Amino acid sequence: MLRTHFALLTALIASVAFFSSAAYAADYTVTIKDHKFTPAELEVPADKAFTLLVKNEDASPEEFESHSLKREKIIKGNSEATIKIGALKPGTYKFFGEFHEKTAQGKIVAK
Repeated sequence: MLRTHFALLTALIASVAFFSSAAYAADYTVTIKDHKFTPAELEVPADKAFTLLVKNEDASPEEFESHSLKREKIIKGNSEATIKIGALKPGTYKFFGEFHEKTAQGKIVAK
């Protein structure tokens, strides 16, 4: 009986892990390199939630920040982070790297 419960629990954990990773599959990717975002402008469909994968290819950390998106996330050097973005109304939403604000600038345009 204990083995059966353990097997069911193991299967449940594996299923949750599989579906959780699938749910976080990024729809769009932005890369930070030389303290700049590429692409600097990202076009997305309006009224549709999405995930944004932010890859930091610099050795130093950077903070993805956007007042209009109400998101901020520190991304360690040579790592990446996934950020969930809710459905956006048509418009332009600016973001920047707080640690290198003069060069790390970008925007999301929802159409």
